Amino acid sequence: MTRQRVIIMGAAGRDFHNFNTVFKDNPNYDVVAFTATQIPNIDGRRYPPELAGALYPQGVPIYPEAELSRLIKKLDVNQVIFSYSDVSYPYVMRKSAEVMAAGADFRLLGPKDTMLKSSKPVISICAVRTGCGKSQTTRAVSKILKGMGKKVAAIRHPMPYGNLVKQAVQRFATLADLDKHDCTIEEREEYEPHIVAGNIVYAGVDYEAILRQAEQEADVILWDGGNNDLSFYKPDLHIVVVDPHRPGHEVSYYPGEANLRMADVVIVNKVDTATEAGIATVLKNVADIAPQATVIKANSPISIADPAAVTGKKVLVVEDGPTLTHGEMAYGAGFVAAEKFGAAEIVDARPYALGTIKATYQKYPTTGVVLPAMGYGEAQMKELEDTINATPCDMVIIATPIDLGRLLTLTRPSVRVTYELEEIDRPGLAALLADTLK
Repeated sequence: MTRQRVIIMGAAGRDFHNFNTVFKDNPNYDVVAFTATQIPNIDGRRYPPELAGALYPQGVPIYPEAELSRLIKKLDVNQVIFSYSDVSYPYVMRKSAEVMAAGADFRLLGPKDTMLKSSKPVISICAVRTGCGKSQTTRAVSKILKGMGKKVAAIRHPMPYGNLVKQAVQRFATLADLDKHDCTIEEREEYEPHIVAGNIVYAGVDYEAILRQAEQEADVILWDGGNNDLSFYKPDLHIVVVDPHRPGHEVSYYPGEANLRMADVVIVNKVDTATEAGIATVLKNVADIAPQATVIKANSPISIADPAAVTGKKVLVVEDGPTLTHGEMAYGAGFVAAEKFGAAEIVDARPYALGTIKATYQKYPTTGVVLPAMGYGEAQMKELEDTINATPCDMVIIATPIDLGRLLTLTRPSVRVTYELEEIDRPGLAALLADTLK
């Protein structure tokens, strides 16, 4: 039988997982290329032969997604597998039109073939969009599990932007491990809070190997999802976070709605800062398409160690990068904190943006006056540092999950914004987790 010729569209994460679980050792398919978007410096490389398996002794080349139509024709491709997340339904269908116009089938892979099964209980935390509040939800769940005497291994959605062979299985137990693995800002934002809380964190490329190693030292596997992607592991309890600041997005983004439809628990987060209309819209949509789910409303109270340091000051607000970019938010916790604690002015960072930071504003025009903390490598981190230092302000408000002051040399004083999950409804997460683990 002739092997089906396949291109996998991705962003250095779900694409590699789909390859590993469905295509790697499958003689019915010949994956001739990956295409890459969103992530800089990944295209022009190869998925290495050490990870690609016996059918791919040369590995698999990675091309920019802009070349997709040309590649379909040149490589005589039969199928294109869409394998990245947090994109609108119109975006997905435009990509399908491009693929079909070039002559190939367009496919989306579902949970049956891509969710791996664990020998340990799995709690998955996913969302309907980037920036809904997975991080504080994951921290809350981890704290509850540890209070129950459980040893937790948090497995984070992939962000392998470096040497893929070296990053196949990564284990983080100390902050020094972040330096050892040359982690980007984006990686540090996700891993560091777990490490500080005393959790072991795993990430990488080969999520079968990652799972089997994590099972050796954990009582419970905690899937810490990225973007609004589906879990890589079959969950025993599937928790999904929704955001009333973006009402309607829970039913209009891929694959966030799929997450919501599968949810056992829905966290309606940020109730303390959302509008009543936004909350009502989200609750109605949840009731319509996920009536089986337990709904828990929650706040994400924002705090600063020294609020007086902000009051009356001209401030630059630095927000979590993905929340502003493909999460399409014009503000985040830092903006809310600046208003809450009486900043005199929020300085628009756009006129002072340099290099790839300036390009980020151009690519994501919905980003407002705040500065996205982009840092996909040393060069971009330096451009972020220079942009911050070039912006005229009295104070820098850092609302990323890590302290950028430890990574960047800032010429102005800074304060950090923190936020945690505060459940409103009962029964809460503790009772639901206890029931799941009985």
